[in-house]
Amino acid sequence: MEEKTIFTTKEAAKYLGISPATIYRMEKQGLISPTRTPGGQRRFTRESIESYLEESQNFEAPQNPSRYKKGDSLIREPESVYLVEGAEQVGIDTPTQVDELAFHRDSMVIYNADILKTKNIREDSVDLIVTSPPYNVGIKYNSHDDTMSYNDYLSFSKDWLAKCYKLVKNDGRFCLNIPLDKNKGGQQSVCADITTIAKQVGFKYHSTIIWNEQNISRRTAWGSWLSATAPYVIAPVEVIVILYKMDWRKTSGSRKSDITKGEFMEWTNGVWNFMGESKKRVGHPTPFPVELPRRCMKLFSFVGDTVLDPFLGSGSTLLACLQTGRKGIGIEIDKKYCELAKRRLITEGHINQLRLNVREGAKEWQKTEALAI
Repeated sequence: MEEKTIFTTKEAAKYLGISPATIYRMEKQGLISPTRTPGGQRRFTRESIESYLEESQNFEAPQNPSRYKKGDSLIREPESVYLVEGAEQVGIDTPTQVDELAFHRDSMVIYNADILKTKNIREDSVDLIVTSPPYNVGIKYNSHDDTMSYNDYLSFSKDWLAKCYKLVKNDGRFCLNIPLDKNKGGQQSVCADITTIAKQVGFKYHSTIIWNEQNISRRTAWGSWLSATAPYVIAPVEVIVILYKMDWRKTSGSRKSDITKGEFMEWTNGVWNFMGESKKRVGHPTPFPVELPRRCMKLFSFVGDTVLDPFLGSGSTLLACLQTGRKGIGIEIDKKYCELAKRRLITEGHINQLRLNVREGAKEWQKTEALAI
């Protein structure tokens, strides 16, 4: 009998000893690639199946978790990229979490998820967190209430900061971009209050960088004009609070730095002067410029480190990861913003040019890594 060379989805699943649903998950994550008939039906070649079997010795397929007893774990190190030969699969645990995967290509992952609920990221696995959380100043986001009471906002901050504390390595760092203060709904010392909460959940304080956005229109709020009755003073700056988990001295990672002497001398001065990002250009109500996470990554992490942004927004952090050769994980609760971040990775980051060929493995990674840096 002639050996079968073309398989339907059901036949391929039977050949591999898995369910058709697992085949679909594998396809979505780039582990196996079918061709399509003129009618749009999937067909798998024997060659592609055999190639997967050969490569699968180095990673696990996204199995259906219902087959595992409670307590068994499929979670893998999130900084690993399963398209690279010898690397482990990006962590996926439950069917819900499989659904959270909005984008994964090369070393960039986007989860459409809530940082407080997702279990996709393994604890003690992130080298650096760079993020700018909601400021609670009435911004009209698609999926977040930015008009909480201040006490509720601080409670929310404590919850997500505690989750982040669990995710970073013992020598992991945290660059937290927040306002210095705010006056909407009453004067509040946002930076002081959130820094205090961060220390309460376990983070240690290192320093604060003042970011001067050079936005003259926000330079002052007059209050009582030309009178001492009730003047308002608002600094037109934001801050980047630098925190760490256990040890400030970083010993894990590649130990390869890509920062120049000039950059180091300029950026270790705690006042950064560069413009903010245009929300009209990006299409997001509060984008931050790629320059902000780029500086944080080059100053506080090594090449190849895993960087997490739990409030990804428009995707600036992942664009900076592409520019600096870091592995990026973004979590964003809003589906439309996930699509925006994905679109920016493709159009601005040219990530399509960096796709890995699983058959080429690590050799191909070395070629494409140079493009990403």
